[in-house]
Amino acid sequence: MAVKISSKIKSYSVLKPEDKAAAPAPAAAPVAVETPARPSAEVIHMHEQIERPDVLVGSTYKIKSPLFEHALYVTINDIVLNQGTAHESRRPFEIFINSKNMDHFQWVVAITRIMSAVFRKGGDVTFIVEELKAVFDPRGGYFKAGGIYMPSIVAEIGAVVEDHLKMIGMIVDPELDDSTRALIAEKRAAFEAQSKKNTELSEANAASAESESASGFPPGATLCYKCNTQAMVVMDGCQTCLNCGYSKCG
Repeated sequence: MAVKISSKIKSYSVLKPEDKAAAPAPAAAPVAVETPARPSAEVIHMHEQIERPDVLVGSTYKIKSPLFEHALYVTINDIVLNQGTAHESRRPFEIFINSKNMDHFQWVVAITRIMSAVFRKGGDVTFIVEELKAVFDPRGGYFKAGGIYMPSIVAEIGAVVEDHLKMIGMIVDPELDDSTRALIAEKRAAFEAQSKKNTELSEANAASAESESASGFPPGATLCYKCNTQAMVVMDGCQTCLNCGYSKCG
């Protein structure tokens, strides 16, 4: 390969084979020291936004709380993905809460807009159920039909969302195994037999029996710490829930 020399040659020398052997070896390139990577939060990118269809499938739920004079009507609209295929599924897209009571209009509108924004982001939105159900009213909660304790009206909204997500298949409620069902049935039968043997049904107990028929659990049952249902009874010195099978004795 020809090289063009543009400057004046002042001196030159011939490189001999023995000069090549005596030439010092080139210095090794410095080894780069790997510095440990700084920990950083993993960023999860959401999928592309979906425009709102003209028609959505929805369900409306009624909440009648003793804290409100008028009932709340919760409407959850779903978007149908992969419609007409084997992978068809429903996902929540927006939520509305309507009521004649205007005292709490501000936070009702705020919570519906935030929840709708979370639904439209997609992904696993089931976390919002636990966040809502963990809200407690400083004035105290109340019992809804069936003996289920609700710590606040926001918690009952979370319970409604949970029921809706179970209905569309996003939340799967674990079923009790046969041994747990048999244990609950045995404990309930023993408790009812002991109650009939030790106490006679009086006028006061008649009201309790009426509440039992409404909730489906024996009178005198206390609140379960796991399922928030008034179904905890004492058997053999141990508290056992007749709804979910939870026991303090393990």
